[in-house]
Amino acid sequence: MAQTPKKKPAAKAKTAAAKKATAKKPAAKRSTAASKKTTTKAKKPAAAKKAIAKKAPAKGKPQSKVKQEAADIKTRAGDAARSAANRGKDRAAEAMESIGKMIRDSAESIDESVGEQYGDYARQAADAVDGFADKVDDKEVDDMVDGAREFVRKSPAVAIGAAAAVGFVLVRLLRSGRDEA
Repeated sequence: MAQTPKKKPAAKAKTAAAKKATAKKPAAKRSTAASKKTTTKAKKPAAAKKAIAKKAPAKGKPQSKVKQEAADIKTRAGDAARSAANRGKDRAAEAMESIGKMIRDSAESIDESVGEQYGDYARQAADAVDGFADKVDDKEVDDMVDGAREFVRKSPAVAIGAAAAVGFVLVRLLRSGRDEA
């Protein structure tokens, strides 16, 4: 009887069996056997990758959660900005109403010192300021933003000039306030 060799580890046993099989085959058959080995080796990592991919959590779930959180943050930020803009709009309307009242109160003194005609100009200016304050108070912030966007699209040069003028006035006001303090 033939003696069986001692048990070898599985990896060594396969290589020994493969060597015997290739040694007995002719050269043409050896090359096809070698190519079969390489193709089976290439298939094993792909199968292993598929098995790993199956174990990993689905990519869509965490991304959708992140997208939902980003949408929530965007909504909260938009709501906070809208509420701040509404408060600012209300304050601006109140400030314009008080400016209109001051102009109207000063119209009487203008009548006495300069003339009734100039007092009428002051009253007209007060009416215009009050009318603008009412328009600002009646409009929603979103409507005002849309109107501003449309104005800038129609006449960008005027919008840039107005922005520069407002910036200049604000800088002058800030500087004069700082000089007085």
